[in-house]
Amino acid sequence: MFTVLKKQSQKHEPLSWDSRVSIALDVARGMEYLHYGAAPSILHRDIKSSNILLDQSMRARVADFGLSREQIFKSHASNVKGTFGYLDPEYLSTKTFTKKSDVYSFGVLLFELIAGRNPLQGLMEHVELATIGTEDEVGWEEIVDSSLNGKFDVEELNDIASLAYQCINHLSKKRPSMRDIVLALSRILKLNHSRKRHKESMSATEEEITIELQKSETRDPTVMEFQKKVATDITTQSVEI
Repeated sequence: MFTVLKKQSQKHEPLSWDSRVSIALDVARGMEYLHYGAAPSILHRDIKSSNILLDQSMRARVADFGLSREQIFKSHASNVKGTFGYLDPEYLSTKTFTKKSDVYSFGVLLFELIAGRNPLQGLMEHVELATIGTEDEVGWEEIVDSSLNGKFDVEELNDIASLAYQCINHLSKKRPSMRDIVLALSRILKLNHSRKRHKESMSATEEEITIELQKSETRDPTVMEFQKKVATDITTQSVEI
């Protein structure tokens, strides 16, 4: 995923907004399985864009379980390990890695998908700036990847960015679980699809109404008589000239 986002600056076709949301859900489902489906549960410990693999259909899967395997064979780890910019602040202070530490990293990844930049490119500074001086609404549109050229759903952006912001809360107990995240992203996608279908339906209905009105006007005797009168007046004026 890191490579795909990076190629956008090299005149390659940028990832569409829908692809980014789909990737986010794929990764969330993979993380949910690691946390709650595997026995024993697995902490990835190094969620970042370069550890997310994409196939030709832009479907994502989580890769590189090096730090996870290391943790399995060690009862505890005293040294902080991971990738700068994705590390849970609570983990840095307590040296204890939890499921919510993975959630923090996932939140950073979500913002990376939104902004098209990684932590080394000032991602989190942009995120914090977007939240400064706002009372009711956060200016998430300010951080959206410019290569999208405005081609994204604003409501969906606000919902996903708000979810990402919950994930990076400095207090781990206030972060959602991966199960909560999967449910939230699935709900956001479902609502967006419903809105799109509604808009398409409304557009089709408006076209049908316009066509029917045009047919009705054409058949209306009053309209036809008016059209004949206008045509006659124009002809008369032409003759007089």
